[in-house]
Amino acid sequence: MKTANVFLLTLVLLYIDVSTAWPTHTVCKEDNLEIYYKSCDPKQDFTFTIDRCSDITSHTFNIRAAMVLRHSIKELYVKVNLIINGKTVLTYSESLCEPGHSNLHFCGMKKGEHFYYEGPITLGIKEIPQGDYTVSAVLTNEHHATVACADFTVKNYLDY
Repeated sequence: MKTANVFLLTLVLLYIDVSTAWPTHTVCKEDNLEIYYKSCDPKQDFTFTIDRCSDITSHTFNIRAAMVLRHSIKELYVKVNLIINGKTVLTYSESLCEPGHSNLHFCGMKKGEHFYYEGPITLGIKEIPQGDYTVSAVLTNEHHATVACADFTVKNYLDY
């Protein structure tokens, strides 16, 4: 009987691992602006919210993000790609945590700790480009391990 239970449990775990995809989450949906995201890390999803879509067009706006860390963060790097019609048209990368320059409160967090950030971020843009496109963001640590990864779908029909 134990062998049958172990076999059944193994099949269920394999089926879940092979067939599960993270859901698409709605960040915001207002008037002519919609933003969705989906984790592109097959092993981890996370939460991300903003107060209102309209806040994004301001210079600085508030976000909330949370997850349980699968990797420690001694150093943290972000790489963002703007993808239009399947082609990367813009790439941006920055170091967020470095030895001796770790001003963010999550720098130095360990694997298994609960990451939570609530506060302002600044995109440095005055307008969100009009159209449908994808913004791919990947956070990696000093060992090039993926800390978080998401593809954001942006649908902006605003005419500035």
